[in-house]
Amino acid sequence: MYSQADLNFINSFLDNPVNRIIFLLLIIWSLIWKGMALWKSSHNNQKKWFIAILVLNTFGILEIIYIFYFSYLHHKIGEKNSPK
Repeated sequence: MYSQADLNFINSFLDNPVNRIIFLLLIIWSLIWKGMALWKSSHNNQKKWFIAILVLNTFGILEIIYIFYFSYLHHKIGEKNSPK
């Protein structure tokens, strides 16, 4: 999946204590905001928002859905509308 050069870059990036702290702070920042939004949406009985907030930040899920569903759907609609 990743080349050795990519893995070496990631390891060297995280070996620096400052980068590690910044990365940790970004994770904490993201989790706090995600937790607050999920809590608020659940208490407001907004299931669709809860699911959207939960799913949208999952490293590629949205892109995969687009590539395998929406782009395929757009392609099929384009085939139906094209003159023969």
